[in-house]
Amino acid sequence: MHSPLPVFALLFNALVWGLTWWPFRQMNDAGLHPLWATAVMYAGVLIVLLLFRPGILKQIKDHPGLWLLALSSGLNNVSFNWAITIGDVVRVILLFYLMPAWAILLAWKILGERPTPAAIGRLLLAFCGVFLVIWPKEGGLGRLFSALTLADWLALFGGFSFAFTNVTLRRMHATPGQARMFVMFGGCMITAVIAAIVGGKLGLVPAFPAPNETWVVTAALLAVVLFIGNWALQYGASRLAASVTAVVMLSEVAFASVSSVLLGAAQLDARSFAGGALILIAAAWSAWPRRAKTAPAPTETKATP
Repeated sequence: MHSPLPVFALLFNALVWGLTWWPFRQMNDAGLHPLWATAVMYAGVLIVLLLFRPGILKQIKDHPGLWLLALSSGLNNVSFNWAITIGDVVRVILLFYLMPAWAILLAWKILGERPTPAAIGRLLLAFCGVFLVIWPKEGGLGRLFSALTLADWLALFGGFSFAFTNVTLRRMHATPGQARMFVMFGGCMITAVIAAIVGGKLGLVPAFPAPNETWVVTAALLAVVLFIGNWALQYGASRLAASVTAVVMLSEVAFASVSSVLLGAAQLDARSFAGGALILIAAAWSAWPRRAKTAPAPTETKATP
């Protein structure tokens, strides 16, 4: 009998990322913008990793290509954390989970994996779902782009960056796992700091605030929970088939949707529900086991939701 622990570990990770919107909003209300919050949390995680794994820096030096992974994961994390703080949580999560569709296009361009008819079908299904989610209530193609909010654009870009991160991980599967993890966390911190400074110049991000008990305690606790969640992902994903992992991780959408609707941070109308169903069907379809044998995929480390 197989142990249920790997599945529970993945569910825990999905629960963590599905609920991160709440502490990020608490910190934002306490004066700490999500970009600064991201930088603070991952700085703490990096310090802990260096204390316990000082040899990581040499591994990174030996694999300079890891900096591309740092950039993509940083953009993914910054976009997602900012989006779920300022936008409708359900809408943000659904737009972010267009990621499997982006992965098809990126794998074609970067890895030379020509999409199959089934992959094209998933791509079309996912994009149909997105159009249902973002289509303005007033209707009209002309209003479509003007109706998109900053949170929408961040969610779409975050999903694209996440897909690029996963494709990059596949290209760098031979590099040490702890080095990949470190540069992903480091990329999140550095990208968040740069984005916060640039955003401040543009008037979008307030300056780093004076410490207060609310955001300091929340950031410390969330950093610990995210670190444990990442470990749970590593544990579960390394013991289950990639297809099973992908399907289980879709529970993040349910955790985020239910919690945000109950707490008034999101609205779920019929069109969003229908569009979300198409996106999730496409994502689940992409995770469905193939008959053909394929090489095992590397463990995906999510340094976001």
